[in-house]
Amino acid sequence: MLSPVQPCVPLPLPTAAELGAPGAAFRGTVLLVEDNADNREIVDAMLSHAGYRVLTAHTGDEGVALARSAAPDVVLMDIALPVLDGWEATARLKSDPATRHVPVVALTAHAMPEDRARAEAAGFDGYLTKPIEPRAVLAEVERIVRRG
Repeated sequence: MLSPVQPCVPLPLPTAAELGAPGAAFRGTVLLVEDNADNREIVDAMLSHAGYRVLTAHTGDEGVALARSAAPDVVLMDIALPVLDGWEATARLKSDPATRHVPVVALTAHAMPEDRARAEAAGFDGYLTKPIEPRAVLAEVERIVRRG
């Protein structure tokens, strides 16, 4: 025997901010410097959905120029980039008085302990390995933006 039908009680809908959906409160600007289109698309969609404004650059030199003009809250920097690699791009950002305060997080397939040590010595403020795990990227961006 089926149970009697219960009246439908409407539940309150979550707000856009609670969902982290577009229209959520603005949380900051992230510059993503990544030459791989799939990685750019994944990270851009995830951070945009969480309320971040995402700017993208495909090469290290584009990333440096955009960081200087847009003053992002954090830069996610691939290491193996065309034209100017992430090591040199980060060195330029960290040596420029206008951008030295901007945190830079390495995004790299280099996962050995010596690679992490090299990134720290080069001035990176964080280190994430590929393949990209979206929740880890979001957590790192939020950690850095909160640290402000």
